[in-house]
Amino acid sequence: MHSWSDHSPIYQQLADRLAAQLLDGDPPEGQAMPSVRTLASRYLINPLTVSRALQALSDAGLVEARRGQGIYVMLGARERLLQSEREQFLRQEWPRLRQKLRRLGLSAKDLNWEELQ
Repeated sequence: MHSWSDHSPIYQQLADRLAAQLLDGDPPEGQAMPSVRTLASRYLINPLTVSRALQALSDAGLVEARRGQGIYVMLGARERLLQSEREQFLRQEWPRLRQKLRRLGLSAKDLNWEELQ
């Protein structure tokens, strides 16, 4: 079951989840997105909400509707997302994170960049 928070509209939360999947290469560029019905069923939400999320991705230049064929991931979508996410991280999240690291007395040598197993 997928949980939704109250911090933003559900369509935006879904758009963010779908964008994260696109960033991971799922589905790959040039390939079709799952249908509105499939996504509505998967996330247990109204198809209109799904359509609104897909429109947000389209407005961001990540997907395109092809008449009679569905919605496809645009070429270059992953790179655009990657650039946007990096900029947002460095502008919004990194300053807070750096401040917290300083407060806790942690430095780069204290951090493990490898995945924890």
